This record gives sequence, C-alpha cells and structure tokens, in this order.
Amino acid sequence: MTVLITGANRGIGKALFDGYAQRGQPVIGTHRAADNGAMRQLDVTDATSHAALVDRLGETSLDLLICNAGIYPDKGETLDTGYAAAMWAEGFATNVTGVFLTVQHLLPALRRAGSAKIAIISSQMASNTRAPGSSYIYRASKAAALNLGRNLATDLAADGIAVGIYHPGWVQTDMGGDTADIDTATCIAGLMDRFDALSLRTTGCFETWDGKAHPY
Repeated sequence: MTVLITGANRGIGKALFDGYAQRGQPVIGTHRAADNGAMRQLDVTDATSHAALVDRLGETSLDLLICNAGIYPDKGETLDTGYAAAMWAEGFATNVTGVFLTVQHLLPALRRAGSAKIAIISSQMASNTRAPGSSYIYRASKAAALNLGRNLATDLAADGIAVGIYHPGWVQTDMGGDTADIDTATCIAGLMDRFDALSLRTTGCFETWDGKAHPY
C-alpha cells in the first residue's frame, strides 16, 4: 500500500510519515522545499506545483492520500482590528483549495490503485454545532474542508474511492502548543487506525482520532 501525505515535514504530517515508514509501507511525503529522498516538493496552493509532482510520480498508484497540509493564520487575531483580507485568502488557499487541487491532480494515481482512500485532516473547529467564537479564518476554512470532503465522498464512490474527514485531537505540536491534550504518538496511532477502517461503507464520515463520530 503506497501512502502520500501532504505537509509531511513537521507536526502530525511528519509523525504520520514516520509511522507508515516504521510499518514498512511505501510512503511519500510532500513539503514546500526541494525534493529530498521520499519527500517531494509541493506547494498545495499552486496548480503548477501539483502538475510537476504528478510528473515526478509517473505511473505510481496511490492507495491512501492524506491531505494534511494546513495553516492556522489567525491565532490571536482580534475581531475589531484583525483578520485582514489577505489572511483570509491565504487560509482558504491552503486549507480548502489546497485540498481540492491535491485530490484533483492525484485522482489518476488513486484510480490506478483500484480501491483507494482519501483522508482529510480537518478539526473539531470545523463543526457548525461547536461555536465558541474567535479563530474565524481557521474555523471557516476547516468547515469548508469538511464540506468538500463529504461532497467528494459522494462523487468518488463510483470509483471505489472512500473519503474520510478527521479531527486529529488537540495535539502537542508547534500548532497545538505544549499544553495540548495528547502527544503525537497517541494521535497518529488513532488516525492510522481510522484510515485502516475507512471504507465505502463509512465514506463521508467525520470522526475523531479515537473513532468517535464528530457532530457536524
């Protein structure tokens, strides 16, 4: 089973990359820097960068695509003076358009696998029923990624491709901070179990890292 993970140079993405490598499974990571071993250059916001990655992958078949690359540009912004328009554009370009472009360009590789899976890393902050305020850009972009994933699940079912959307937990990474609830080892063990269990029967699911259904 060949796995491709976007944003695999740090945080959850790197932990997932290492986890699959330790399983002995072929794994390809992407980051914005130059190609380096199993790491491939990809700017998820740039269609030209996606096309170049596809060229480098050649006829590789992908069994699992993990759309992990994301940013949290508005942490600490204030409602009265923050959330500049350019920040909104950057957040959506990475967290939403970046996911769509990744799936779109890698569809041929996923179809070659026969029964592939797509895992989209979203967040509990995507939930419409959980609205404690603030972080408007991150919340809105992750909600859009959730909506995107559920609609992709509908359209890709005929190709035998299952799509799951996941809240990874509040994780002790650069983004989550040192006081977060769980460490990366706990997070990725749970996520890998979720990805293993994903099927056409559960496609379109929105789940937590530990297997609970998350409210939309």
